Amino acid sequence: MITFEILNQVAFITLNRPEKYHSFVREMALELQQRLNECQEDSNIRAVILTASGKAFCAGQDLKEAADPNGPGLQKIINEHYNPIIKQIRSLKKPIICAVNGVAAGAGASIALSCDIVIATEEASFVQAFSKIGLVPDSGSTFFLPKLIGFNKASALMMTGEAISALEAERIGMIYKVFSKENFEEEKLKLANKLAKMPTKALALTKKLLNLSLENNLDQQLEEEENQQVIAGNTNDYKEGITSFLEKRKPNFKGN
Repeated sequence: MITFEILNQVAFITLNRPEKYHSFVREMALELQQRLNECQEDSNIRAVILTASGKAFCAGQDLKEAADPNGPGLQKIINEHYNPIIKQIRSLKKPIICAVNGVAAGAGASIALSCDIVIATEEASFVQAFSKIGLVPDSGSTFFLPKLIGFNKASALMMTGEAISALEAERIGMIYKVFSKENFEEEKLKLANKLAKMPTKALALTKKLLNLSLENNLDQQLEEEENQQVIAGNTNDYKEGITSFLEKRKPNFKGN
């Protein structure tokens, strides 16, 4: 249900349940958690791509499992499946790119929008599908989406369940960039390889600051910027960055 590969210090996590549009069941959710943990622990991994096989990205929760009276039930699904995934993504000390290759609906859209950088094909779309079956948005949607596109727009998309295209998502600031189907694989790899060659520790500290900015006031955030900058300034990558600048050459960052 999940394929996993490491190539040139980039980990590729691919949702692989195409016959069900990669909708999540318990086994798949727990396997994704395991793979994200491996990405955190493996120092050889310096960037992560989360994507899916086939035409869809993720249809969210498998409703057959959700409705099964002998299944895990909604509370367990949220508490043990999705919430840990979102927390892992936001605490991952490496940049994670979500490459949305098709429709991202429900929790699938939530997972995508929790990643550091979201790119998509022109054929992709995003749907806050929860209201269509009488549920509320979960997996961090009510946290991330209003911050990305504004309170009113997020409210409308969540209440109506309207699907928006990847091009519209890019226009309103929901995602980073859209690429043609023909160029998507090339651009995805180019971005991941670029991030894998950058100062990984500094990127992790940047991610930490972005997380803190969601709850800090200005004074608190300025203090944290100072704290994290001191840490970044003691890394080998900072020394390499300065040296390479003075020597007028490309830096060779090692990620520490």
